[in-house]
Amino acid sequence: MAKATGVYPVYDNQFQVGADKASLGSIADMESYSVSFDNGVEEWTPMDTEGWIRRLMTSKGLTISVTGKRNVGDTGNDYVAGKAFKNGRDAEGAFQWTFKDGTTVLFENAVYNVTALGAGDSTNVAPLEFDVMSNGKPTVTPAV
Repeated sequence: MAKATGVYPVYDNQFQVGADKASLGSIADMESYSVSFDNGVEEWTPMDTEGWIRRLMTSKGLTISVTGKRNVGDTGNDYVAGKAFKNGRDAEGAFQWTFKDGTTVLFENAVYNVTALGAGDSTNVAPLEFDVMSNGKPTVTPAV
């Protein structure tokens, strides 16, 4: 299969969740997501740069915020919702982001931070909103 090129709709990004890499599956009824990188950059100004700052990126973090609807009975949706009342290592799980071109980013111990579950106006569809936060370095597998 040839590597995808060109522009594409956001929905072509796919996310999979699960207790571990072997059990990854999709999440039904997710509507939007945003990605935030938290980069640590060290700065210093040595004498030989005549006042110009030198920089080196020394750390990285990633948070993916996902919003959607609670779909009881969907394996992925139930998995994420089940993290709402967990703490410590129990709030961790596998998370994979698959890009349109086939590149994957796998976090084997991501932290699931459920931020909204089932609340809203009486005529709303119950939400499921959560952040997936990196916990260590991911495995990035480029598309072939």
